[in-house]
Amino acid sequence: MSALKKLHAGGCFYEGARWHDGAWYVSDMYGCDILRVTPDGVATVEARVKERPSGIGWLPNGDMLIVAVQEMKILRRHSDGSLSVHADIAEASRYWINDMHVTPNGHAYVGSIGFDPRVIFQPGPANLVHVAPDGRASIAATGMLFPNGTVHTKDGKTLIVGESLGKRMTAFTIQPDGSLTDRRIWAQFGPEPSPEDYSFETLRTNHLAPDGCAIDAEDCIWVADAASKRICRVTEGGQILAEIIPPDGLGGYACALGGPDGHELLICAAPGSNPEPCIEQRAAALYVARVEVGAP
Repeated sequence: MSALKKLHAGGCFYEGARWHDGAWYVSDMYGCDILRVTPDGVATVEARVKERPSGIGWLPNGDMLIVAVQEMKILRRHSDGSLSVHADIAEASRYWINDMHVTPNGHAYVGSIGFDPRVIFQPGPANLVHVAPDGRASIAATGMLFPNGTVHTKDGKTLIVGESLGKRMTAFTIQPDGSLTDRRIWAQFGPEPSPEDYSFETLRTNHLAPDGCAIDAEDCIWVADAASKRICRVTEGGQILAEIIPPDGLGGYACALGGPDGHELLICAAPGSNPEPCIEQRAAALYVARVEVGAP
């Protein structure tokens, strides 16, 4: 694994990192932009989403899907750059939505932070929402503790979801219609908090709190640790094989595998995740490291 190289900087808070069609794509959640970043660090704005963008992905026809966090909708960016609503998932989610994983056949899985900050800051169990390629939304799983970064295995049969508050990654079998079955623990990194202890303070422990993640060709997962300012490569069962610490006291909040040969790990780093200082400081940065095991 190589040393980290700074690719781009000056954002508010980068999220939803993906490699697609020869470039990196990230959401600047608090800056309200979707950025396309070339391998040499040149960034262009692909879309602006005032309701705060987060997870991104692509439909089979090439249209980009974008999570609009506060509006609780999935937007669709068409080839001409225009935006439309692909799915309204407010009824299925109940709370502000966050990260999203889109499979090659266009099924999207959307997590949520587990509370509505306009009403209460106390997190709790939340739904994972499935959005079919035609935009129909349904509840894929209930009782999840901050469903966050999500990936599927190389064979396309298993979906793995990081539960940040639950300190675990949970696996499901993907059915042909996109529904999920056979719920099971893929890795548990620390004790699940009791309901009376649900709070963001429970993320700030020595246990790994899964955030944005990426799966490699060996079905190991690089996962950002929201608790300890690191990015870890983990196996099923929870063994940590490697870790990367961003420089300058920054924390890692999302990552993606890609690059021209698939052996680059992009890390979304920032001093913290609170909106006000992120917007004021604009200290978010993207870093790249070369890794031995590349993308599937």
